[in-house]
Amino acid sequence: MTTQHPPAATPPGLAAPPGLPAFPAPPVSPSPSPLDGLRRAGVVAVLRAPTADGALAAVAALVAGGVTGIEITYSTPDAPAVITEVRARHPEALVGAGTVLTPAQAAAAAEAGAAFLVSPGTTPELAAAMLDTGLPVLSGALTPSEVMAATALGVHAVKVFPASLGGPGYLRALRGPFPDVPLVPTGGVSAGNLGEWFAAGAVAVGAGGELCSSAHIAAGRWESLTVRARAFTAALAEVRRAAGGPAGRSDAGDSRAEAVR
Repeated sequence: MTTQHPPAATPPGLAAPPGLPAFPAPPVSPSPSPLDGLRRAGVVAVLRAPTADGALAAVAALVAGGVTGIEITYSTPDAPAVITEVRARHPEALVGAGTVLTPAQAAAAAEAGAAFLVSPGTTPELAAAMLDTGLPVLSGALTPSEVMAATALGVHAVKVFPASLGGPGYLRALRGPFPDVPLVPTGGVSAGNLGEWFAAGAVAVGAGGELCSSAHIAAGRWESLTVRARAFTAALAEVRRAAGGPAGRSDAGDSRAEAVR
């Protein structure tokens, strides 16, 4: 007998911080995709903090600026505990674990409440462990061969890293042979070039030093992080306004409009 499941609730629109225009949440397909949350966030802050307290303060500054996609990397001390605490303090945020290098780290992040898992590279053992958690998995790759290897293992999206080596033009080139692979570039993403990455085919982007540099976190420059987050939020709102039009597919191979709305 087939079990009937209630339809998933449509997420509310995203509220912009004071002084910035609000923009609606992107449409979600009738059959929810594991990547819907990341698409709604659009920008994921890749956080490498020197201390757990620094990470928590940085997240508060980023959320105040409108950035709700948060990746707590395992470069941060006590990363699983930080993930749990961020979830408690900022229920509006989508909090995942990054720089996942071992199956044990994947399991610990899932236990801590991570919403997604990110690894800088791809191995069969690690990809299997990450997928076993049931969470959305972004596995790192750069070359076409690496993209093929990652997708063959069944990951939900490919983190193109370090994307700064090729820029938006390289991402666009990858979309040629891989139109159905969700690509999330990380590295070289700024508020100034955000639109170029989405125009090249990104479904979301990861932003590190240009958004939440380790130096600013170490120095406690929280207002600077909020200012940068506001710039990214405003840039994303502009990209989404410019990409208006019919929604594309949301399971893979999104059109530009679907990827950024």
